Amino acid sequence: MKNPQLNQHGELQHLLAIDGLPHATIKHILDTATGFLSAEGERELKKVPLLHGKSVFNLFFENSTRTRTTFEIAANRLSADVINLNIAASSASKGESLLDTIDNLAAMHADLFVVRHATSGAPFLIAQHLNATKQHHVHVVNAGDGRHEHPTQGLLDMYTIRHYKKDFSHLTVAIVGDVLHSRVARSDIHALTTLGAAEVRVIGPKTLLPSGLEQMGVRVFTDMNQGLHGVDVIIMLRLQNERMSGALLPSTQEYFKQYGLTPERLALAKPDAIVMHPGPMNRGVEIDSAVADGPQSVILPQVTFGIAVRMAVMSIVAGTKN
Repeated sequence: MKNPQLNQHGELQHLLAIDGLPHATIKHILDTATGFLSAEGERELKKVPLLHGKSVFNLFFENSTRTRTTFEIAANRLSADVINLNIAASSASKGESLLDTIDNLAAMHADLFVVRHATSGAPFLIAQHLNATKQHHVHVVNAGDGRHEHPTQGLLDMYTIRHYKKDFSHLTVAIVGDVLHSRVARSDIHALTTLGAAEVRVIGPKTLLPSGLEQMGVRVFTDMNQGLHGVDVIIMLRLQNERMSGALLPSTQEYFKQYGLTPERLALAKPDAIVMHPGPMNRGVEIDSAVADGPQSVILPQVTFGIAVRMAVMSIVAGTKN
């Protein structure tokens, strides 16, 4: 089956998921992001005219601050015209179908849709519709869909790991927390296995671990101390209470006691291990402030790298021709 993300030449025309992306495509995105960062590496981002005259529509059907803002900054840095659609005041709130909304916006000369949606697969549906209706000049970037994937977060996580650790082939990476509801965890696992990480571990209570994780090429731990032993990278996840139905945990206090990342638990990892978090953080629930603000935390650089990675993704997909 043809990968809907790639055109007939194997070039990235939409970014819908990391699952199925070739190693070379991921590397190309990460390498392109490097070019947008200044020599200091973590401070300034260059403004370039790569998307001058192009229109980028941010379609966030779910609330977001960090992702929407960094996409907006990234598009502005590429000199694009950015339109933030107010979904609550749009025709979608009056019953207009998703694809009718897309067709109307495409008729307004949209070049790129950045889509966040509560329904898994919504960006795929949009991309397939655009391809089927021969609207090949319009590109789709998935900014998070349901429990499925969050590919640009996965890519910025990979950029962060590569920046600090260089080579994936010797790394042991632990992903900790609410994996069941986490689209970030799925994107990270697909990216890490594609890039050849030595070992990917998933740590969490059984109630927050989906079935079939081992088939994704990871080792599963329900004991935090065991799982953190000797790791190079720790990716903490927040508890996604808004996606939970029923009581999956006794309490947040009990969760922190068993799975919170404290300085004592961080000491079980390698001395030069880095700590990451896709945000928003819940201090005192999944991470201790002493760790979040400590010398091994790279949580704020992740955000800066995220702008460069989103610039890379948009410049690549918008530059492809069918």
